[in-house]
Amino acid sequence: MYQRILVPTDGSPVSEAAVDAAIDFARARGSAIVALGVAVPEPSFQSLEGAVAYDPGLQVELLLEHAKNHVDAIAARARKAGVPCTELTSSALDPAEAIVETARAQHCDLIVMGSHGRRGLSRLLAGSVTQAVLANAPVPVMVLRPAGNAAATQARTAAAPGGA
Repeated sequence: MYQRILVPTDGSPVSEAAVDAAIDFARARGSAIVALGVAVPEPSFQSLEGAVAYDPGLQVELLLEHAKNHVDAIAARARKAGVPCTELTSSALDPAEAIVETARAQHCDLIVMGSHGRRGLSRLLAGSVTQAVLANAPVPVMVLRPAGNAAATQARTAAAPGGA
């Protein structure tokens, strides 16, 4: 169980924490990881009719280079820990879809990823890659939340009447 673990990254601190956890978990289980960096091009303009267009040229190349740098760093950390690592990058307008498809194509049996911890209106407006992966993944998903959110939750619980 959990022989191929997909680890998508965007290079953020919470994503990096998920990478560390995935490498530790893979080392303990004798598993391999698949490191994935997804380049997400930004729309370059929006028409009055609501259609969005983007220029996939230079921007995508630069984004793919950044994604590859993140994936290369994961592979180096995995090698140092003695964990086999497959390195992948892709370009997609929907990173959640790219993550789910990669899990299928690479025959992964677990996805480990970070959550940026958005709440309320910002989560609704910005969307959530993690939420979309959770809803569509063909395998279990382990989500690591930012460390600050856990501390804030503990502080609110301790401050609440009857809190521990």
